[in-house]
Amino acid sequence: MDIEIAPGKRARQAYSFDDIAIVPSRRTRNPEDVSTAWQIDAYKFDIPMMAAPMDSVVSPETAIEIGRLGGLGVLNLEGLWTRYDDPRIPLGEIASMPDKHATRRMQEIYSAPIRPELIKERIKTIRDSGVTVAASLSPQRTAELHKAVIDAGVDIFVIRGTTVSAEHVGNDDSALNLKKFIYELDVPVIVGGVATATGALHLMRAGAAGVLVGFGGGAAHTTRKVLGIEVPMASAVAEVAAARREYLDESGGRYVHVIADGSVGRSGDIAKAIAVGADAVMMGSPLAKATQAPGLGWHWGSEAHHQELPRGERVNVGTVGTLEEILNGPSHTSDGSMNLFGALRRAMATSGYSDVKSFQRVEVIIHGA
Repeated sequence: MDIEIAPGKRARQAYSFDDIAIVPSRRTRNPEDVSTAWQIDAYKFDIPMMAAPMDSVVSPETAIEIGRLGGLGVLNLEGLWTRYDDPRIPLGEIASMPDKHATRRMQEIYSAPIRPELIKERIKTIRDSGVTVAASLSPQRTAELHKAVIDAGVDIFVIRGTTVSAEHVGNDDSALNLKKFIYELDVPVIVGGVATATGALHLMRAGAAGVLVGFGGGAAHTTRKVLGIEVPMASAVAEVAAARREYLDESGGRYVHVIADGSVGRSGDIAKAIAVGADAVMMGSPLAKATQAPGLGWHWGSEAHHQELPRGERVNVGTVGTLEEILNGPSHTSDGSMNLFGALRRAMATSGYSDVKSFQRVEVIIHGA
């Protein structure tokens, strides 16, 4: 809905996950009869979840454990794992430093060069475990480092930035030609973030197998305060899902996965994200609370140590349980921070739906409407 905020300037009403709720249908099911399985390309997963490529969340070891538990861990190939032989030393320092020194010291720690041989070594560690291997680069480093990633044997390649477009305009020739790049690769590519139908359609037409929806909404991001950029996630996911339906017709049946990336911090947020059209979610802060998380109870993203304009911060999230308890239960809390996908199965069962695709049709309401 358009609203005139001043003569000649209109704005759209948009909604966050907190603004909406799911309406149960006329039937219910047993939670045991509900499937949360998800598939992208040839890769199948028991739960519709990707762990965000953040150093506080995904290490080679946690990527393996997340894969064993049914999800997909995405390793950040511009993080500590590809800069240091033993990342435990800088990880421990980041977890113990005073707040007033955190940003400057993190910039120094992350100034160490990325080493292609460590990219190969970290990916090999995950591959040798038998789980699906997913790894991430920013758009700025993709052209430089993608060959090392593909040669190392990645299964799913993620290009993730605050805002990613298929039409980056610049005065030099260094910009990544996303369409040409994707079509030259032999692996599925997931790209984001975007938050509008127009931006998503461009990425779909460029050949993306999946689109990450969201920017500025993560628990460790300050993008909204620094850049003024944010789109409430319920509206963003619903709009991109509508663009996906348009592209499905346009392309003659090519299905592109919509992945909600941001503001998915509780089990109810996962259910709402799927209800408005997501196929899966990308999660950071809930997994940073695991006992195995490399952040040791702290959480941060790549924006927190940007060399020129940090747009994130180190956040103390604490520890609530193991990865297995957080993802699949049992839960020892009642705040939606544990047994995330057991809760999703119960939400689907309560609403009468048996799988993720059908749950996208569930009715939602706006609070107060």
